[in-house]
Order: sequence, then C-alpha cells, then structure tokens
Amino acid sequence: MLNSMLWNAGMWQSLFHLAIPVTEKVLRTACVYFSLVALLRLFGKRELAQLNPFDLVVLLSLSNTVQNALIGDDNSVIGGIIGAFSLLAINYVTVRFIFRHRRLDQLIEGKPTVLIKDGAVQRDALTKEMLTESELLTVAHRQGFSTLENIQTCVLEPGGSFFIESKHPSSDERYRAEVLARLAALSNQLSDLQGLLNVRAREP
Repeated sequence: MLNSMLWNAGMWQSLFHLAIPVTEKVLRTACVYFSLVALLRLFGKRELAQLNPFDLVVLLSLSNTVQNALIGDDNSVIGGIIGAFSLLAINYVTVRFIFRHRRLDQLIEGKPTVLIKDGAVQRDALTKEMLTESELLTVAHRQGFSTLENIQTCVLEPGGSFFIESKHPSSDERYRAEVLARLAALSNQLSDLQGLLNVRAREP
C-alpha cells in the first residue's frame, strides 16, 4: 500500500513538477525558434522546398536535434505544454509584427528567385539556389509539365513553393476565352438589333 502511494506520488510529481523555471523554458524556446528561422534563411529556399530525400531528412532531423535545447532537463507534461504554448505564441507575435513591417518581411524571407524567364532557364539563378535542371524538371512534372520547354515562367518563392506559368494556355483558359468571345459577339449582335429596332420605330 505504501509503495503504491509512493509510486503514485512520484508519478504525479514527474508529470507536473517543472525541473527548470518557466522563464528559462520560454527563453530556450525563443532562442531555438529565432535560430532556426535565421538558419533556414541563411541556407536558402531549397530546404523549405524539400526537393530531394536529403532535404527532407534534414528538416525531419531538426526537431530531434533541438529537442534537448528546448526542454532542457524537464520531461514533465506541464513543461511540454508551456514549451508548446511559448512556441506558438512567439510565432504568432513574430508573424503579426512582420506583417505590419513589410520591409522587414522582405529582409527576413528574401525575394523570389526567377528560375525560368520567357522560356529560358536562368542557370545563374539555379546555381544560386543550388538547384539542378533535373530537380527543376521534377518540380515541373509535379505540376503537370512534361518538359521545361513548355514553361514560360518559373519562380521559386521565399516560402519554398514554385509558381509556374505555361507557354500555352490550359484547356480551362482556352474555354474561358472562347466563352468570353462568344458573349462579346452576342453583346454586339444585341446592340445591332437594338439599333435596328430603334430605326424602325422612328419610321412613319
């Protein structure tokens, strides 16, 4: 009975007893958060784009790498909740602050990189972002393009996403253009018909 009570007391203590102060936990979270943001900005957009298994492994390993720095010697449930809340709160405040300061946003996130311009591959831009043409072709395949020759513009956004514009309009765009052209033709015919009716109405 006594052993059971002691075990229960130890369990509750390990669950809810903080091994480190709350202030230290918040500071650890803030330091890791801003360090990761700076490192991802430093090493370019391809890490965010996850272009190959190596990039994916790096991102998946980051959480384990910084885990001890976040929690310290604390494995309690309360400590985990405080750490998670601190991380979300820091991110919320940072995003709102950057949203109100667009220049700072551009400084932190960087600018989009044009990889294909007017149908021509920008090799200097690929070298800058450490991308190969085969990786770019893989990205094109994911968005339904068979070759790079079919692409008019390709931009790597600061967040790691790709914007791709085709040289030729898609079937939806062609259909939309045809519908608009027919509507314009009908509008012209209605205008001509209205004019003809007005002329006949004025005749004696």
